[in-house]
Amino acid sequence: MSWIRRERPAGAAELRQALYDGDVFLLPATRASLALVSLATELRQAELGDPPRRAHERFPDEELFTRVGRLRRALYTEPEAHALLAAMGGSVGFAPEETAFDPARLRAIVHGAADNPRAAPVYYPHRDTWYAHPRAIVTIWTALEDLAPHETFVFYPERFAAPVPNDSEVFDYDEWVSRGWSLKIGWQDRNASLQARYPTVLPNDGAYGRAEGFSCRCGEILLFSGAQFHCTLPQSRGLSRFSLDARLVHLGDHARGLGAPDVDNRSRGSALGDYVHPVARG
Repeated sequence: MSWIRRERPAGAAELRQALYDGDVFLLPATRASLALVSLATELRQAELGDPPRRAHERFPDEELFTRVGRLRRALYTEPEAHALLAAMGGSVGFAPEETAFDPARLRAIVHGAADNPRAAPVYYPHRDTWYAHPRAIVTIWTALEDLAPHETFVFYPERFAAPVPNDSEVFDYDEWVSRGWSLKIGWQDRNASLQARYPTVLPNDGAYGRAEGFSCRCGEILLFSGAQFHCTLPQSRGLSRFSLDARLVHLGDHARGLGAPDVDNRSRGSALGDYVHPVARG
């Protein structure tokens, strides 16, 4: 039996509590998720051509990085993408009028990139909370194509509520965004990983417990707490992986101090103030 749940609780509050307790949900595609995927696919086609998953064969590394950067910025700042993300969250129980979100980021896990030192932080095992997000953070994720288990990422559920040796204290949110938003949007600066400090695990025996992966269909919606300890898988079979992820915070839960266990996060500052909030959406 798969560890990941395919049906969500009927109530929105029950869903959020299950996420805070460590459940992970992979839910059917909705009209909103498919519309967001369609927008991203259209923008990707304009930048990368066809087939997009083999763009690394057509463009030199520098040009591919620039093209993906333009695509990532467009999706992060596009009002239509904001509206579709809010609707996508709403379609699985995160009411837009109650939820703040950090906009959708395009993730491009390029074939062979794991061998590039500049890309090393992409593959660090981590919790999203190590980047100064609140305990109530929920990550919402969807893929632009059907993906097999080796094309996604893995969770280490036995570490959800157990500490992992890490250096998350190196991350100060205010310092992170003080040089502009290139780091916040992600991978706009080709040398960022060689200069900035990204939280990661400290040397240990590497015994994280069992790894749980998953396959998915295009537009399906993966929901998990930002406290989940997880790791991106390198791509080495000739295809790059493209996906979208964003972060949701139910503001009522946050105000009441609800959320997942916060067992080892020492990051400083708070990203929540820079989320898109309901009033700002109008």
